[in-house]
Amino acid sequence: MGKELMTSEFLMTKLSESKVHFERALDCKHTEFDDLYPYMIEHPQFFWYKRYVAWSELLTIVKLCIELDVDWKPAFSTVQTEYIERRVMSGKVLDEWYEKNDSKEHVG
Repeated sequence: MGKELMTSEFLMTKLSESKVHFERALDCKHTEFDDLYPYMIEHPQFFWYKRYVAWSELLTIVKLCIELDVDWKPAFSTVQTEYIERRVMSGKVLDEWYEKNDSKEHVG
């Protein structure tokens, strides 16, 4: 049982980290990706690619949670959960992740 609890806590920590990473990418804030590929900042497609990488990471962690029966949904709003379940990052996801543009809860 201790190992299962540790796995659950570990995955929830990783889920939280990947959510923050995705939201930082959405907000065009510095992420680990910037350190790995500093030359990409000069290219216009950089922000789209950076968001795609963060989205892929988030979906991977969610997939692991599902496979290990870890409830990941409480970490997200209903709308965010729907986006994740659809798995496709679209302009709508980018524009409406925070649901209301005037009350965004941006990551620090």
